[in-house]
Amino acid sequence: MANHTPNPDNNYDPAGSTQMFRAFVDERPATAEVQRAESRSRTGLVIGVVVALVVIIGVVALALK
Repeated sequence: MANHTPNPDNNYDPAGSTQMFRAFVDERPATAEVQRAESRSRTGLVIGVVVALVVIIGVVALALK
């Protein structure tokens, strides 16, 4: 007679899903820190683009006078 269970008795880990959940929960703060760092770099990029546009508009305004 064949054994048709999805997990054979010798490979069953009842704590497997708990361990995976804990690993997921433990990784979340690191992910949040990375997102904050990426957000800061984007903010710096936006400020740099705005400053560059102001300088270009100033140069064009001086050239047209």
